[in-house]
Amino acid sequence: MKALIDAYFKEHSLIDHQIESYNDFIERRLQEIVDEVGEIDTEIPGGYKVKLGKIRLGKPIIKEADGSVREITPMEARIRDLTYSVPIYLEMTPIIGGKEGETKEIYIGELPVMLGSKICLLYGKSREELIKLGEDPEDPFGYFIINGTERVLITQEDLIPNRIICEKDERSGKIVDVAKVFSTRHGFRALCTVERHPNGLLYVTFPSFPGQIPLVILMKALGAETDKEILEAINDERFFMEIVLNIQEIREEYNINTQEEALDYIGKRVAPGQARDYRLKRAETVLCNYLLPHLGVNKEDFKKKIKFLGIMTRNCLELYFGYRGEDDKDHYAFKRAKLAGDLMEDLFRYAFQQLVKDIKYQLERQALRNKSPSIQAAVRADVLTERIKHAMATGTWVTGKTGVSQLLDRTSYLATYSQLRRIVSPLSRSQPHFEARELHGTHWGKVCPSETPEGPNCGLVKNFALMCKITREEDDSKIIELLKSFNIKEIEN
Repeated sequence: MKALIDAYFKEHSLIDHQIESYNDFIERRLQEIVDEVGEIDTEIPGGYKVKLGKIRLGKPIIKEADGSVREITPMEARIRDLTYSVPIYLEMTPIIGGKEGETKEIYIGELPVMLGSKICLLYGKSREELIKLGEDPEDPFGYFIINGTERVLITQEDLIPNRIICEKDERSGKIVDVAKVFSTRHGFRALCTVERHPNGLLYVTFPSFPGQIPLVILMKALGAETDKEILEAINDERFFMEIVLNIQEIREEYNINTQEEALDYIGKRVAPGQARDYRLKRAETVLCNYLLPHLGVNKEDFKKKIKFLGIMTRNCLELYFGYRGEDDKDHYAFKRAKLAGDLMEDLFRYAFQQLVKDIKYQLERQALRNKSPSIQAAVRADVLTERIKHAMATGTWVTGKTGVSQLLDRTSYLATYSQLRRIVSPLSRSQPHFEARELHGTHWGKVCPSETPEGPNCGLVKNFALMCKITREEDDSKIIELLKSFNIKEIEN
């Protein structure tokens, strides 16, 4: 057993998960965030756009007061109260009246560097080289240096996105059966639910729609106009009568039969008092962007949304009729760990979106002053740099959560390792949450059963087990291609 453990730790460091996650962020996710934006569209007459290209990171440098630029080591950053960061460069191409101009690589801001990552000066250095640079060769790394202080990003425990969870909810003494999904796309998170009320009617809730909407009306608004299409979406003979009763009830109460009537019903709720054409357009926009956004944000994706709502409805009815039990939210199959790379992705996406807004504003301002638009002059690097730096220095993240970034505990060698392997639950400390605090069977091999604080944080602040290996999120397309190679046919929509 000892030989096995020794062999494992020869290959893996205790802080591997943090460094690997950050490396994945800088190598893959940074470019994905830029590609999500694609281009900056302005209101300048004649059609002025800015196409965004490849993003590139420089080496850790410092700009001195005399204007000179040179490499900086982590130890120098600590001593001089500086931020250990790299410059970010982005290719930008102006498009004027449909014609592309000259592509320029422009400096857009600074990105804090995780010590030990691929862009760090210490990466791949031997013990002797680390000592020469003033570092402890036994230091685990995996943290940042912000304004001279060592700060670590604490792993956040989160409920799994884009997966249906079933539960029973008690409201005013009555039980409501719920199938819910945290639909997540490009950092935007939308809670969508299908509920069966005690009177037998099925309702759906999603962001930007006030209150609840009957499932049948929503299905019609998405394009399932006939009763047959609604029944085919749910596709379960066991619940045939339940769905037919819902359809009949809605027809008698609302008299909605076509997609346009259903869209107008939604339009009256999301844009009351507006003209009919505007209401219909607004209803479509809400369904595209806020109902199950992970399936797509275009009208062509409505078929997928009908199918997914059918699955949610089926799960909800299975729960009511006793064909399935409630899902255990404390089971680790329903949890995901947001590591340093995931947290940096959320922060950079927010800061980059603010930068894009500022570039658009600056370009339009130049045009108003009768100047020819200049991208170089429109990019204010401080917009991105300050937002990232402020979040990492204070620990207040873009989601409003506090304590995400913390001062690295140097009380002892074990305290440092413990903090770098910590995982924190999002649940409130002031609530009992007895089940969430208890040891769960699925913690075996993943979470340490004994290392947790006393008091209000007990069971909510945990630590990874010593030989816990955290896997990275993989692209689904690889699995789909593998299944296709076994001659498994793809199910339409």
